[in-house]
Amino acid sequence: MHIRKIGSIVLASAFTVFLSTGFAVAQDSAKQDMKTAGTDTKNAAKDTGHAVSTGTKKAYDKTASGTKTAADKTATGTETAYHKTANRTKTATDKTVNGTKTVGKDVGHGTKVAAKDTANETKKVGDKIAGKPNPQ
Repeated sequence: MHIRKIGSIVLASAFTVFLSTGFAVAQDSAKQDMKTAGTDTKNAAKDTGHAVSTGTKKAYDKTASGTKTAADKTATGTETAYHKTANRTKTATDKTVNGTKTVGKDVGHGTKVAAKDTANETKKVGDKIAGKPNPQ
C-alpha cells in the first residue's frame, strides 16, 4: 500500500505541475495578447493621425491654389470689364457729339428756313397792306 500512496502522491504532484504550468502559459499568453492589442491600437492611432495630417495639408494646398486661380480670373475679368466699359463710354461720347452736331445743324437749318418763311410772309402782309398785287 505504500507504493500506492507514493504513486498517488507522484500522480497528484505531476497533475499539479501540469495544471500550474498550463495556467502560467495561459496567463502569459493573455498578457502578451493585451500588449499586442495595445501596440496595434497605438500604431493604428498613429497611422490615422498621419493620414489626417496628410489629408489636411492636401486640402489646404488645393484650397490655396483654387483661391489664387479665382483671384487671378477675377482680376482678369475686372480688367476686361474696365477696358470694355472705357471703350463703350468713348463710343457713346463720340455718338453723342455727332448727334449733337447733327441736331445743331438741323436746328440751324430749321431756324433759317423759318426766318425766310417769316420774312416772306411778313413781306406779303406788308404788300397787302400797301395794296400791291400778289406775285403768282
